[in-house]
Amino acid sequence: MDEAFWHRRWAQNEIGFHLREVNPLLRRHWPGLQLAVGTKVLVPLCGKSLDLVWLVEQGFEVLGVELSEKAVEDFFVEQNLPVQVEHRSGFKIYRSGVLEVHCGDFFALTAEDVAGCEGLYDRAALIALPASMRQRYTEHLSSILASGCTGLLVVLDYEQAQMEGPPFAVSDAEIQASLGDGWDISLLERASALDDKFLQRGLR
Repeated sequence: MDEAFWHRRWAQNEIGFHLREVNPLLRRHWPGLQLAVGTKVLVPLCGKSLDLVWLVEQGFEVLGVELSEKAVEDFFVEQNLPVQVEHRSGFKIYRSGVLEVHCGDFFALTAEDVAGCEGLYDRAALIALPASMRQRYTEHLSSILASGCTGLLVVLDYEQAQMEGPPFAVSDAEIQASLGDGWDISLLERASALDDKFLQRGLR
C-alpha cells in the first residue's frame, strides 16, 4: 500500500470509510479524557472527517494531518470554512481559526510540527494501515508527541482472513505490544460493528 492507493481512492470517491456524521464513540468517550478546553489535539490521517469540526466546537485547538489534497479541499468547501493556505516544512497547511490541517506525508511530521499537542484522536489512521506499516506509525507517533499526551483510539478487530482491508484488523495484543511501553492503555468500550458494508465484503 502506497500514497497512490489513497490518492486513487479519493479521486474515485471510494471513501466508504468516511462517516457522514460525528463518530458516536468520539461523542461518548472524549469528555471522559478530561482534557482542558483549549488543548491542542492531533488527528492523524483525518480525511474530511466531521470529527474535526466537533472537536473545535468543544473548544479544542485541532491539528489534522491528511495525505490527500482532495480530501482537505473538500473538507473546507463542504464545511464552508474560510481558509488560509501556506507551505511549510514540506506540508501544504490549511488554517481556519483554531483548526489546521497539514496536507502531506504523516511520516514527515516532526516533534516541532506537533509541538503543544497534548491530545490525540485516532479513529481511522491505525486501521487504515497494513501490518507492515502500523509499527512504523505507532513508533513515529510516540516519537513526535510529548510524554503525557492523552488520546482516544478507535480500532476494529476481526479475523483478517475474512476480509481484505482497509480497514484492517488491529487486536488488543497488537495495541499493547506497539503502544504499551509508552502509553497507559485502558479499554473503554467493545461493541459489534458489523454494518451492511462489512457484511457485503464477507465479514461474519
